[in-house]
Amino acid sequence: MPSFISLSIFWLSAFLVLLTTTEQSLAQSAYADHQYTSEDIEAGSRVYIAECALCHQRSGSGVDGVDLRLGQFRRALSDNDLREVITTGVSNGRMPGLDLRQDELDGIVAYIRAGFDPSGIAVKVGDAARGQMLFEGEGQCSTCHRVHGRGPYLAPDLSDIGVVRTAAALQRTLLEPSSALLPINRPVRAVTRDGQTIQGRRLNEDTYTVQLIDSEERLRSLIKSDLVEYEVSETPTMEPTTLSSDEVADLIGYLLTLGGLR
Repeated sequence: MPSFISLSIFWLSAFLVLLTTTEQSLAQSAYADHQYTSEDIEAGSRVYIAECALCHQRSGSGVDGVDLRLGQFRRALSDNDLREVITTGVSNGRMPGLDLRQDELDGIVAYIRAGFDPSGIAVKVGDAARGQMLFEGEGQCSTCHRVHGRGPYLAPDLSDIGVVRTAAALQRTLLEPSSALLPINRPVRAVTRDGQTIQGRRLNEDTYTVQLIDSEERLRSLIKSDLVEYEVSETPTMEPTTLSSDEVADLIGYLLTLGGLR
């Protein structure tokens, strides 16, 4: 007969496995509506090789000014734009339209968004114009972020974010800000010897000093030896977005246009 202790250990182990699996499922479900599945990407790779590789080549760079693998097009394109181009073609016979089923069409878009990597992540990209409206309106991004000289300094400048961050990284920042927070952008709290409390966003730090933008958007340089308290938080001031999956896709579409091609 198994002992009471053995049974207790067994059930505790089973509970921990179930808890870990549940946590992983919840984490994955947060992204479920925002990106394509691995099955979509794999199916898209087969359709691409059969229908598109003759002209675009397997590398995706067979047409001048276009690199599908790197997500570089002649103009910024949403997923729907890509579907329309694939379906209707390009004028003057430069690219004929393809008569594909919806799942085949979605698969090609997923394969392109995954960077031609069947095991990669393919984030859905929406309409940039709608995304800009969300950025400046309901999304409230412009209340903290600065773009092309407009906006506050409370959060990092996003003028070139489309060059330095991928669609997957942008999605992670919107859905799970704490997992995407760069160390240099962590919020700081400092208390001076005269009792003044300063909070803000860290810009630079060395052994003896720290530079930051405080909560009133002032540039501050503090000498650490003059501080009685100094804390760097790993919790971002940005909350996970409450935007819908379509709105997140639109916002990503806009952010990817900042500073470069997608």
